Amino acid sequence: MSAPASELQRDHSIPFKGNKYAAAAGILGWTLDAFDFFVVVFIVDRLAAHFAVGKSAIILTISGTLAARPLGALLFGMLADRFGRRRPLMAVVAYFSMIELLSGFALNYPMFLVLRILYGIGMGGFWGVGASMTLESTPPRWRGFASGMLQGGYPLGYLLAAIAARILLPLWGWRAMFWAGLLPAIVTLLVAKKSPESEAWRQHRPSSLSAIYESVWKNGKTFAYLVLTLTLMTFLSHGTQDLYPDFLKTAHHISPNVVAYLAMFYNVGALLGTISVGHASERLGRRRSIVISLALCLVVIPSWAFGHTLTILAIGAFVMQVGVQGAWGVIPAHLNELSPDAVRSLFPGLAYQLGVLFGAATNSIEYGLQYRFGYGWALTIFEVCTILALMVVFALGPEQKGKSFVDDSDSG
Repeated sequence: MSAPASELQRDHSIPFKGNKYAAAAGILGWTLDAFDFFVVVFIVDRLAAHFAVGKSAIILTISGTLAARPLGALLFGMLADRFGRRRPLMAVVAYFSMIELLSGFALNYPMFLVLRILYGIGMGGFWGVGASMTLESTPPRWRGFASGMLQGGYPLGYLLAAIAARILLPLWGWRAMFWAGLLPAIVTLLVAKKSPESEAWRQHRPSSLSAIYESVWKNGKTFAYLVLTLTLMTFLSHGTQDLYPDFLKTAHHISPNVVAYLAMFYNVGALLGTISVGHASERLGRRRSIVISLALCLVVIPSWAFGHTLTILAIGAFVMQVGVQGAWGVIPAHLNELSPDAVRSLFPGLAYQLGVLFGAATNSIEYGLQYRFGYGWALTIFEVCTILALMVVFALGPEQKGKSFVDDSDSG
């Protein structure tokens, strides 16, 4: 005879049936969020020409998106910790999808800039809610794998944006790139609607907003450590991804079509890295897995930045993203395990997005450095310093792998 559903929820080794929808909603939403962000990366030239501005002005909109993300993390994180994961997740998906749709109707550069900043609020609001909803719905022994799958939505969104740049852009123009996420948004909302509320949230629900603030304040040292960590991780990811298509076209004179295919290729490496390293972190530990991934990034930089042939550049980019996203694949589990139970949406989400805020100038810094050192050396100098700093931070930091999110005695 099969066990009752409440008993299945208590058994951490067996995923409760309805929780599959919760995990899927988090993964789908982060994939969509990343796709909506990365479409801009592939149309910098077209947007600059259409709005009659320099490329640096379009790059500024990317920085504006990143800088607005903490506001979304604060708003939606508090809502998710106070009122549950499911409804705030649905609200933030509806919000950022609407802003993305409007971006495709932008009439001028100021309007486009404002819309991309507003989009950043939604992008920042999703991760904390989606990560807590996904990982609280996953048995501890599968948490590393689920972490990799969730964070894998980011390179998958990048990959889908590259495919859209190759297929949609030539046929229907840049505006269609912003409209392509509407149907996936509807699917994500339907999946989230089927999701049960988190048992971990029910057990640790804070009694008021002041209780949320108090929990964050009591864990201020851990919060500051996570903000520093995520700032450096932002340097790593956005510093190796956002300008890389423009770098390939400008410094290596590779055609836009080939760049789109290269982006597809190296994002396959990113997906491989995030899922495999996330899963491996259950055996190797969170910090050790990240440091190994960072070492891989360091080794491959010469091929990634200075490859003399298209083949070498492609291999370098592929392996670089295995390492970059391999490190990132561990981050959702690592942050959620280090977070206080009562604020598992706000605490990691806000730390993540404050890191993004402090790292928002990454693209502008790298683009400015290329005038003095050349594009390849600008990327290299910036990333070598970032990787070495990250190795130190993770080597000296805390870890709580396998931490239980629920109290069995309170379940059912």
